[in-house]
Amino acid sequence: MKTYTWSLVMHIVGLVLFVAGGVLAVFGQLWFCLTVCVLVVAGISYNLYRVQMKQLEMMQRIVEGVKRSDFSQLPYPVFRNRAMNELAEEWTAVLKQIRERITEGEVRLQYYENLLDKVDTAVVVVNGKGMNDWMNRAARNLFGDVPQLPEEVWNAVIRKASVVHLKTNSSPADLALSATQIQLQGHDCYIVSLKNIHGVLERNEMEAWQKLIRVLTHEIMNSISPIISLAETLSERTREPETDEHLQEHISQGLQVIHRRSKGLLEFVENYRKLTRIATPVKRPIAVSAFFHDLRRLFPDKAIHFGDVPETCVVQADRAQLEQVFINLLKNAQEACADISSPKIEVTATSHERSVTFMVNDNGEGIMPEVAERIFVPFFTTKSGGSGIGLSLCRQIVTLHGGNIRVESEPGKGSRFVFVIPG
Repeated sequence: MKTYTWSLVMHIVGLVLFVAGGVLAVFGQLWFCLTVCVLVVAGISYNLYRVQMKQLEMMQRIVEGVKRSDFSQLPYPVFRNRAMNELAEEWTAVLKQIRERITEGEVRLQYYENLLDKVDTAVVVVNGKGMNDWMNRAARNLFGDVPQLPEEVWNAVIRKASVVHLKTNSSPADLALSATQIQLQGHDCYIVSLKNIHGVLERNEMEAWQKLIRVLTHEIMNSISPIISLAETLSERTREPETDEHLQEHISQGLQVIHRRSKGLLEFVENYRKLTRIATPVKRPIAVSAFFHDLRRLFPDKAIHFGDVPETCVVQADRAQLEQVFINLLKNAQEACADISSPKIEVTATSHERSVTFMVNDNGEGIMPEVAERIFVPFFTTKSGGSGIGLSLCRQIVTLHGGNIRVESEPGKGSRFVFVIPG
C-alpha cells in the first residue's frame, strides 16, 4: 500500500510541476516547451485515470464475489503496475482470511448439525413467536416437518414447565422439556430440548407392577398352600371311622391353623388397602415447634431428643399424615436402638426459603446397603412379624405432599432419614 501511495503522490507532483512549467512557457512564449508540458500532463492524467479505473474494476469484481459468497476468484491486476500488484496482494490476503473463516465456520456448523442429528434428544431453535428456525432429526421425527412448535409445547416453554404431554397421531408422549432464551441478531430466540420419557415411565411402571405382583403372589401362595394342604388332610381324616378318638382334636387343630393363616392373609390385604387408599393431603400451615411439642407427648422416651425450632418455621402439610410419618420413623429408630447401651435419637427441622427439611437420626445398628436400596419397597421387611408397609407409607405421604424422602445409613453407626416438604 505504501508503493501505491508513493506512486499517487508522484503522479500529483508531476502534474503540478508540468502544469507550472506550461504556465511559465506561456509567459515566456516558449511554445515547444508548452507543447511538451501539455503532452506530458495529458499522459500523466491518462495513466492516473487508467490506474484508478482498473482499481475500480478490480474492486467491483471483489464486491460481486462477496455478494455471491464466491471467494474462489482472487483479485489480480489487469496490467503490470507495482501499486496495482501491491493492492491486489493485500486484497488476496484479506479474501483468503475471510474464506478460511467461512470454511471453518461451515465445517463447525456441519459438525454440530451432524452431532445433534445423532442424539435422540429433540433440539429446536424457535423465535419469540414459536416459529421453527432449525430442528434436528429427532425433532423432525417427533413433530414432522412443521413450521411451528405444537401449541402445547410452546405454551409449556412460555410457562417454563419441565414436563409436557404431547398428543401425536401415533402415540402420546411425555416429554422432559428444557428451554434456554438467547439473543440472536437483536431478537429473542429459544433453544428447546425435549426428551421423550414416556417409554421410561412405562418401563418403570411395568417394573413396579411386576415387583408388586411378585410380592402379592409370594404372600398369597405362602398362605393358600398350607390352607389347601390342611383342608385336604382334614377331608381325608373325616372319612376315617368315628371310633378314632383323636379325630375331633385333629380337626380342631386344623381349623385353628386355617383360621390363623386366613387371618394373616386378611391382615396382608388390609395393609395393601392402606397403601392404596391414602387420602389427598389437606394442607394447612403447621408450626413445627408446636408440632414437635405434641410429638414429645406421644414419645416420652428419654432417648428421643427434639431439636429447637424457631417459631417462624412453618410447613404446609396434612397434620395427621405428617404425624403418621414421624410415628413410623421414630418406632423404627427405637427398634434399631433396642440393643444399644446408650441409645440416642435426634429429630431436627431446618427451614429454607420454600421448604422444610426434617431429619430423624439414630445411633442404632444401621442398615446394610442392599437392604437400604429396597427399604421403601411395599411389603419388604427384615423384621420377623413386620408388615413392610411403614416406610412405603411414609414415602407415599411425603410424595403426595410434593416432597422426597431418603435414607443415609452405615452398618453399626446408625441411620438418618431425611425428608423435605415444600413450605
